[in-house]
Amino acid sequence: MVLLIIILFLAAVALVVIFLSRRFSDDARKDTDKKLRSQKKLMTNNIAHELRTPVTSIRGYLETLMDNPSLPEEKRVLFTQRAYLQALRLSDLIRDISLVTKIEDAPEMITKAHIGIRKITEEVFDELGAAIKEKKISVDNQIQEGVSIKGNYTLVYSIFRNLVENSIRYGGEGISIHLECKDSADGKLNFIYSDTGSGVPEEYLDKIFTRFYRIPQKESPDTEGSGLGLSIVRNAVIFRGGSISASNLKPQGLEFRFTLSRI
Repeated sequence: MVLLIIILFLAAVALVVIFLSRRFSDDARKDTDKKLRSQKKLMTNNIAHELRTPVTSIRGYLETLMDNPSLPEEKRVLFTQRAYLQALRLSDLIRDISLVTKIEDAPEMITKAHIGIRKITEEVFDELGAAIKEKKISVDNQIQEGVSIKGNYTLVYSIFRNLVENSIRYGGEGISIHLECKDSADGKLNFIYSDTGSGVPEEYLDKIFTRFYRIPQKESPDTEGSGLGLSIVRNAVIFRGGSISASNLKPQGLEFRFTLSRI
């Protein structure tokens, strides 16, 4: 039953992948700007590369399960769990690609409404609560009630979700997350998001917002991210008329400072 669900999931994913690939290819052919056409072609190639890893892993696990019916139950459970984790990674990747596409190709379709920042950050911490608890992470959310902006819920939510996911995935166990916000004279909100994790080597700091970029490190492929998280954060912040920067903290940790327009 589990195998059937995973196979059906992969079939649905395949249709989405085909749609995305054709869309980017069609856009590239229609575009007369050589530089932009080259960028879209690179994006298409990157998408294909990123999708290949989880798809290949899932296929390998499923083939092992189907070709070895007498496999011990412990191994069957392990391979099923690993296939499921890769399926989640694939789902996250498609979600992220779709969001990037929406920001860059169809900004006029992004609707705006009044959004309470305290409420949206609480929703992020609640949704990721299981992972936060598992990693023994403490959260200090200093966003005050009443702080709000006029924006798109999905984009604003993606900013905070991707920052928190980045801390969970790469910060390590037992770290602390801190979030605060202050008003500025120009009508924008100034945010500080930080964690006390391992930080980022200085030589890679200027690259972490690059699409599909990952810091070289020894990490399990089962917990590897899409490589789009911080790129989405940057694009969403810029779309909201803001800016973002990252820096390491002393003695350790990573801090993001960004602004969002209230309107």
